[in-house]
Amino acid sequence: MPHPFKAVSLSFRQAPLAIRELLALDETACRRLLTQLRTELLLTDVLVLSTCNRTEVYYAHDDDQSAAIIQALGALKQRPDAASFAPYFDRYDAADAATQHLFEVALGLDAQVVGDQQIINQVKNAYQWAADADAAGPFLHRLLHSIFFANKRVQTETGFRDGAASVSYAALELVEELTADVAGPRVLVVGLGVIGADVCRHLAGSKAFGSVSVCNRTRARAEALAAEFVPGRVQVVDFDDLTTALREADVIVSSINHATPYFTPELVTQLDVLSYKFFVDLAVPRSVAVEVEQVPGVLVYNIDAIQSKASAALEQRLAAVPAVRGIIAESLADFADWSREMLFSPVIQRLKAGLETLRQQELDRFQRKATPAEAKLLDEATRALMQKVLKQHVLQLKAACRRDEAAQLLPLLSELFDVENQPALA
Repeated sequence: MPHPFKAVSLSFRQAPLAIRELLALDETACRRLLTQLRTELLLTDVLVLSTCNRTEVYYAHDDDQSAAIIQALGALKQRPDAASFAPYFDRYDAADAATQHLFEVALGLDAQVVGDQQIINQVKNAYQWAADADAAGPFLHRLLHSIFFANKRVQTETGFRDGAASVSYAALELVEELTADVAGPRVLVVGLGVIGADVCRHLAGSKAFGSVSVCNRTRARAEALAAEFVPGRVQVVDFDDLTTALREADVIVSSINHATPYFTPELVTQLDVLSYKFFVDLAVPRSVAVEVEQVPGVLVYNIDAIQSKASAALEQRLAAVPAVRGIIAESLADFADWSREMLFSPVIQRLKAGLETLRQQELDRFQRKATPAEAKLLDEATRALMQKVLKQHVLQLKAACRRDEAAQLLPLLSELFDVENQPALA
């Protein structure tokens, strides 16, 4: 009987940004949903993953719980109409489909920018949250460690991670294109989360810009980032002076984490745009209101509008896709073998208990007449014999699992050793 592992996914493939941003979760919300799914829906092996491109829940349960999960997600986001979002979700109701999907997501195959390196760290964070909530069982632990090992193989054996074809690098190339005809363009990065900080590093490393400034609610974070570069390369703007910095900037890259858009038409209208001003919004939910583009001279590019600009790196990554899929296939095969073996682990334990019972019975018969030295030798000899016998049966059973023949071998072993009537080992 296969493991009841499943997944429900809201991603850029099915859902536009306008839908995804309504159900996006920060760390606190992910942890809260994880606990709720484990305690209220009694789901096991739960993993909650939310990025700018997807919100997904992986779980184990005999029945499809996707409707209940979507409802719980909607309640958490205070969206009573969450059921209407159901058509935007993909469902993976079989363990092999759900595990393959998680492999492809984690390794960057199912990413808006193929090979995006940020997603594996986001998966690691989600796994840590699951472990903290005691929501990860042996299946999920083994699956995630298999994925992390496969990720190392991808990094060392392929060119899939070469180049800088990430969302942050795509943003850099977009900004370079937008300002190609601007002399000494001034760029302001607002919000220094993971993506915002990465964008800033790319911008600071480019010679295409006259100035790069950063602004963050927590000034210390902005100062720490600016300290990574030569003095003066990245200027720090105090949050209280943001409006002035907005007026001076040609391009504003925003990754502000906020429930509602921070940049509103009212705010942007006050900037008195004389020529063109570009907003590149990398946040989910959006930090730049859709109506901002109605302000004369302002153009807005959101996360869905950012296409891969790193063409050479992308081509190299696409060329490595077959090798990555090969690594995934090998990893999935190894994981499937382990999964099948785990299903018969209780039988193996009872088989071991049965053999141990037989061994103890025979020892009791002979040790009464033996000296302490002889009794010790009898114990060592019978223990070694039992282990050899058990090893052969376990190897045969594992081989049968790999051949999908365990169902035929198990009844024979059970009958031979009266497995069903043996207590499990403590």
